[in-house]
Amino acid sequence: MFKPLGLDHVVLRVRDQARSRRFYEEILGCTLERVNEKFSLVQLRFGDHLIDLLPAGPPEEIAGPGGLDHFCLSIQCDDLEAVARTFTQRGVALEGGVVQRYGAYGDGPSLYLRDPDGYRIELKPRT
Repeated sequence: MFKPLGLDHVVLRVRDQARSRRFYEEILGCTLERVNEKFSLVQLRFGDHLIDLLPAGPPEEIAGPGGLDHFCLSIQCDDLEAVARTFTQRGVALEGGVVQRYGAYGDGPSLYLRDPDGYRIELKPRT
């Protein structure tokens, strides 16, 4: 169906986006990859991967000091739509369909699902 390749990116919900950006750039050595104004999303490059910063929502939407929005797994896959159909047949609840999104390896299709504990996972083939 697909081959696991590694981590693509992690999305964090943060209370103070500017402060968090300074920390990741000045302390951890991240560089600015891009800013998506539409979603108030700051994408920082850390080696081969991205750390994305989103403003924290209401307290009931986040856990701890900020919260994990989702993590993205990089896969090798020729037909993500077929993967989505297989997951649906197996009873896996998907969040929407296959959508074009930007990740550490560029633009391309991706798919959201949740694990048994409710963590949101994005699967994204490397382009």
